[in-house]
Amino acid sequence: MQTQQGLMEELGLAQPLIAWHTIRDTIAEVGCFLGLVGGTLGKLAMDVKLMMQTEVGEVYEPFAPGRGSSSTMPQKRNPISSCYIHATISVVRQHAAALLDAMVADHERSTGPWEIEWIVLPEAFCLLSGALKQARFVLEGLEVDAQRMREVLDMTNGLVVSEAVMMGLGPYLGREYAHDLVYEICREAIARKRPLLDLLAENKEITKHVTRAELAKLCDPANYLGQSGVMVDRVLESLRAR
Repeated sequence: MQTQQGLMEELGLAQPLIAWHTIRDTIAEVGCFLGLVGGTLGKLAMDVKLMMQTEVGEVYEPFAPGRGSSSTMPQKRNPISSCYIHATISVVRQHAAALLDAMVADHERSTGPWEIEWIVLPEAFCLLSGALKQARFVLEGLEVDAQRMREVLDMTNGLVVSEAVMMGLGPYLGREYAHDLVYEICREAIARKRPLLDLLAENKEITKHVTRAELAKLCDPANYLGQSGVMVDRVLESLRAR
């Protein structure tokens, strides 16, 4: 035990309390952590892929000549890094499950399960390292088209902020009634292909309480960010504190 303690201190590691031969939870915990990191990277990659679609076009991976173009469609700009991330973290997730399986050892000396770790743990680290490298590349050069984002929001003719309108009218009409009234106006906006603001401003039951200018503020997505700014500030502050 003294030799083990000395080695652990030299390596900067904690000393295990009991024999490690069939106690594999710490190995499995490492695998699960890698899986969690991979899940976060996968979420990032999925969003970038979806937002790079031609019909959306809100963000793009960093541009490099020839990178991401199709062999038959030169105009294409494919999410290469995001695809790599998605593929690698999918395998890491399966490796995490394999490490949990390796915990089920027989008696006091395993006859097979722990050899699973020799196969999957090194590969999980290598794969996640690659995913992190690709994610850093994406984030450091991510191209964001704010104007296109606003255009996508405006495609709904204001319907995207119907909740904000409902909450704004709640103090005057009551929340439940405001919900039902805005719901019907939204249906009309869709059927007639008209802006939500115009139909709201034409409703006498609503204009008894609020002006068109006030309705316009409710219909502006920039005025309905909720706690987004607060949450971003809290995350950044926690990083600075570290």
